[in-house]
Amino acid sequence: MVKSRFEQNPAFSTEAPLVTIAAATQDANIQRLMAYLDQYTGMTPPILPIKTTDQLVLLKPKQLTLADINAGDLVLTTTSGILTTRETLVHFKQRLANPNFVQISKHALLNLDHLLALSESFSGAMTAKLSHDITTSVSRKYVQSLLQHLAL
Repeated sequence: MVKSRFEQNPAFSTEAPLVTIAAATQDANIQRLMAYLDQYTGMTPPILPIKTTDQLVLLKPKQLTLADINAGDLVLTTTSGILTTRETLVHFKQRLANPNFVQISKHALLNLDHLLALSESFSGAMTAKLSHDITTSVSRKYVQSLLQHLAL
């Protein structure tokens, strides 16, 4: 069980407070908590505007299954289809600001809410099976991070 308490300190603003974690050891649970706090940015936007070549689409994050860079374009696989935009993955991840989205390679993010299964692949990589019959590769560099998000 996590316990919290507030300590007033005018040296820190409400936009950038200092959070200290006290525990006997820094185990996997503490590391997950720290990772969660590091990703915390306040409110997750309820709708993301996505600019495609011919329209502005308002996307709810829960509809997004996979974000992947392909030939310089950001390809967003959603529950209702595919959107393509010129935004970088780094910028998109910052705008998304949602802990349910995990980076699985240098060029891709997946939504944990749509992850159905993981299977071993070659050279330490894994294959992720997502909803709507989507499969994607998880780079071996990102496997450990994904497993931590899944509390494994």
